[in-house]
Amino acid sequence: MSMQSSFSTSKYQVGLIGVGVMGEALISGLVSARFPKGQIVFSEKRVDRAREISTKYGARAVELKDLVSQSDVILLVVKPQDLGELLASIAGDLKKGALLVSFAAGKTTKFISECVASDVSVIRVMPNTATLIGLGMAAMSLGANVTNEQSKFVSDFLATCGKVISVDEKLQDAVTAVSGSGPAYFFAFVEEMVKSGISLGLSNEEATTLAIQTIVGSAAMLEQSGKSPTTLRENVTSPNGTTAAALKVFSDSNLGEIVNKAMTAARDRSQELA
Repeated sequence: MSMQSSFSTSKYQVGLIGVGVMGEALISGLVSARFPKGQIVFSEKRVDRAREISTKYGARAVELKDLVSQSDVILLVVKPQDLGELLASIAGDLKKGALLVSFAAGKTTKFISECVASDVSVIRVMPNTATLIGLGMAAMSLGANVTNEQSKFVSDFLATCGKVISVDEKLQDAVTAVSGSGPAYFFAFVEEMVKSGISLGLSNEEATTLAIQTIVGSAAMLEQSGKSPTTLRENVTSPNGTTAAALKVFSDSNLGEIVNKAMTAARDRSQELA
């Protein structure tokens, strides 16, 4: 059975708590995979935002208490600091055997399970911003009570917004450092390429076009060539050529150490948020 046909016949009612940018991307993924719009509900205090989401996707805005009591799968797309209070407010209304899927960075499945009834299933997900254009990278970890059917539903659903892997929960902080925060490292590097291009005499428009298309093409080569980043880098680097001169500066400035320190700092902050 294809993913789309399994979604179109799904009996689950899905409720979203939090329809910001990421919450909307998740609704979009469900709808594009032919999940029945009538089985998607969400909670949103801002009337104009609720109307916008309903009009765009056909999902229904409902009161939080109704969402919680009716939904088989609840997507928690809220800030980590808001999660504890939210769980306390919904714990008493959850359906027996409901599945909570948390997108709150750093918060463990154990933390979530301790806030709700013992028969509730919990899955933790770390997505990233490219989910918004269907090219996201998500890592999921199974907590208490998760059935094979529930796990497959979440895995297939996340695959509608990009790629998904399953990892042991103790690796979620490392995932955050690589893919969760990773897009910002990449954007920061492109920013500096553009600035440097301008300092070398290019216009802002020229430097931006050159940098972005170079990055887009390089990413596509990484994905499509089947070659490692090391091999692709070596293929571009002629001995004593222009690329070699640039890479020597990176090497002399300990680029590898800088990247490792940055990603370790992201990992450590993720642990602190738990």
